[in-house]
Amino acid sequence: MGDLIREEVSKIVLQELKDPRIGFVTITRVKLSEDLRKAWIYWSVYGDERAKEESSRGLESAKGFIRKELGRRVRVKYLPEIAFAFDDSFEYSSRIEGILKELKDRGGDEEGA
Repeated sequence: MGDLIREEVSKIVLQELKDPRIGFVTITRVKLSEDLRKAWIYWSVYGDERAKEESSRGLESAKGFIRKELGRRVRVKYLPEIAFAFDDSFEYSSRIEGILKELKDRGGDEEGA
């Protein structure tokens, strides 16, 4: 069910939302509570800290619309309450990649000396 919610929310954000604050947002995953009454929707955005803040405000503002649209598209007994959470795993992996590249570059300089 989490994958279905992720797919539908992705479509809603991409095709339906007209809020200029929402940048290049990607819905990365959805975590559901055991009773399926709560859904944490994780997202990331391409851009700087300002893009992250603006997109966060836009998503929070559109939460009611997104849930209503989700209810039209996904037929379940109880539609979960939704909450948005920024997914920093891409930033983390990018940071690690940068550190590894820097270490490799330093090691290459020492070997060539």
